Amino acid sequence: MSGVRDFLKINKDSKIFAIGDIHGCIDSLESLLAILPVKWGKDFVIFLGDYIDRGPNPRKVIEKVIELKNKFPDRVFTLKGNHEQMFERFLLGYDISTFLYNGGSATLRCYYTKGMLEIPGEHLKFLKELKLIIETEEYIFVHGGINPEKPLEEQTEDDVLWIRGSFYHYPGRFEKTVVFGHTPFSEPFVKEDRIGIDTGCVYGGKLTAVMLPDREFFQVNC
Repeated sequence: MSGVRDFLKINKDSKIFAIGDIHGCIDSLESLLAILPVKWGKDFVIFLGDYIDRGPNPRKVIEKVIELKNKFPDRVFTLKGNHEQMFERFLLGYDISTFLYNGGSATLRCYYTKGMLEIPGEHLKFLKELKLIIETEEYIFVHGGINPEKPLEEQTEDDVLWIRGSFYHYPGRFEKTVVFGHTPFSEPFVKEDRIGIDTGCVYGGKLTAVMLPDREFFQVNC
């Protein structure tokens, strides 16, 4: 998975903040960022993917995340979600109905100008550079999870973007704590080696972030 996997060396005096699936809910993202005790430029912030589709303004979400990445390029990191994968395939002319069925029309509306689909180059670059896995000494950050039957270096894009129950219900133990989104739970899914923080923001739930290593959760209503 060369080029789509990052290893971060975390300073002992730095925190990690992981943020779950936003799905175009820009107001919720702004509210969550306002309550996070992030020391910007020192702490690490990792977005777990699914910035787009379904919600009111996917474009504004991408713009906000790009703004943070530009300000703190060595502290803000972005993962790819299955909705970004569907958007990329749509732009290549594949699986159009799948993208639209999964809320893609909300994303397209944000990029139509005078009847033309116009996506800024900076946004396309953002999508292209999204990572599949971000790893530290203690944690693995992915969008959907990891296939428990494969070593990390053999995970496919579909494994880490789409897997659900076979990952989070896996009866064994993972070597590192896996922090993930993708599957919405009413409250954070917490096991010793798994933390799920998609709490259904776009479905009327909450937008959730977790601060590590404290395992302290921050949430806003959506």
